[in-house]
Amino acid sequence: MKTKSMTLYDVAKHAHVSYQTVSRVINQAEHVSDKTRRKVEASMRSLNYVPNRVAQQLAGKLSQNIGLVTSNLSLHAPSQIASAIKTQASKLHFNVMMSMIEQPDIEACKNAVNSLLSQRVDGLIINIPLEDEQAQTLTEMCGHVPVLFLDVSPALNSDSITFDATAGTHLAIEHLVAQGHQRIALLNGPLTSVSARLRLEGWQQALAQHQLHAAAQLQGDWSSQSGYLQTLALLGQGGKFTALLVANDQMALGALRALNESGLSVPGHVSVIGYDDTEDSACFIPPLTTIKQDFKALGSASVDRLLEQIHSPNQPVQAYVLPVTLIERKTTAAPNAFTASPQALAEALTVLARQVAQLK
Repeated sequence: MKTKSMTLYDVAKHAHVSYQTVSRVINQAEHVSDKTRRKVEASMRSLNYVPNRVAQQLAGKLSQNIGLVTSNLSLHAPSQIASAIKTQASKLHFNVMMSMIEQPDIEACKNAVNSLLSQRVDGLIINIPLEDEQAQTLTEMCGHVPVLFLDVSPALNSDSITFDATAGTHLAIEHLVAQGHQRIALLNGPLTSVSARLRLEGWQQALAQHQLHAAAQLQGDWSSQSGYLQTLALLGQGGKFTALLVANDQMALGALRALNESGLSVPGHVSVIGYDDTEDSACFIPPLTTIKQDFKALGSASVDRLLEQIHSPNQPVQAYVLPVTLIERKTTAAPNAFTASPQALAEALTVLARQVAQLK
């Protein structure tokens, strides 16, 4: 026999309230007391009642679904942001429908947005590095559906939430200069990322304020492997530096391995600063000094802001910038005037040659 599906009226009878009250609870309406809301929700759980979202959509009501277009979740930052978005959305009784893009590509992003729109999401969060014109194109695609961007220029004329890249890089340079460093190398992320470009600009501005030039400038792809290989390449070129500033903690992890394998201690020979303060960075050897970006706060704030847009669609565009902080641990100290020794050069070149051979 087929089990009878529970209805809104069954829930109302079980909770001893009107069906209008149950409807208000389901649709997150105001003017429902916490006590009544809890009672209705308990009855829904007891009866295994599932709201008919399709019927609600046909009636012009919210689907209680938001879409998330995100970059590769194998990277710490996107995965932590996605987790925070899902957690906050769940608290507010919204589902998250996710589409992951392996490589930043506007056509792939368009396809992901179209797919989520076809599933009648109430709003979209896009955590993909985008140029202003690309973000504007996606905003136009979404029509009346609100959209919020997380990896764009703060100057974009669309709703966005980003971290203060200029403040973060200034904090890192000020910390190193205060310790006495003047030869600072930079290991940045890919310049296809708006965040990477903003950090580079901030680094250059902060160095210029102290009349310093970057001892070297490299570019990785956010992965620990790229941090490892780029640092080996830097050492193999005989780079003269006492500090290495890295655009994310994953690349910093690779840099620490490269320095260690080349016979260089951190911070004895080279100080290292990461960026992000991922959960694992405190467990690196040594524990990593880094610039903290609070991904949980970003994920939570992005859901809150998107729901504001959904419930009040005529609000003016807002570009929120979240603060960052320096987390000082054990990978930075006063410089020891390190210059790559012949032995360090030879070891770095040997390791680099071995790694390149393995990649072929």
